Amino acid sequence: MPEPTPETHVIDYRAAEQLLAARDPRGAVKLLDSVITAHPENTAARLLRARAFFGAAQLRAAELEFQLVLEREPDNAFAHFALGRTLQRANRPAEATRHFRLAAALDPRPDFVKAARFGENG
Repeated sequence: MPEPTPETHVIDYRAAEQLLAARDPRGAVKLLDSVITAHPENTAARLLRARAFFGAAQLRAAELEFQLVLEREPDNAFAHFALGRTLQRANRPAEATRHFRLAAALDPRPDFVKAARFGENG
């Protein structure tokens, strides 16, 4: 089997996007593992893998991956929102609310603002 090339990694990334859209998050994770091994600094691939982990209900793996993205891009509103959803699903509402509010502060999209529940305790 030939060595993967940068082009192969792009193809795998795009295929992983399609698998996630087709509701096959585990297949997406498998494709992204090799991409991230070859390019650990690729935040987009890590964000996609975090979404795939979330879709596969692998909440701890999703949480760790979203946190890594946020270490690199602390102003990534979507990553804050997705981490909030992950924490919410893991029954950690106070932590989730913190990330929902950060997401809404960074990008006041209606879904982010609604999740942030400003004006409520928490």
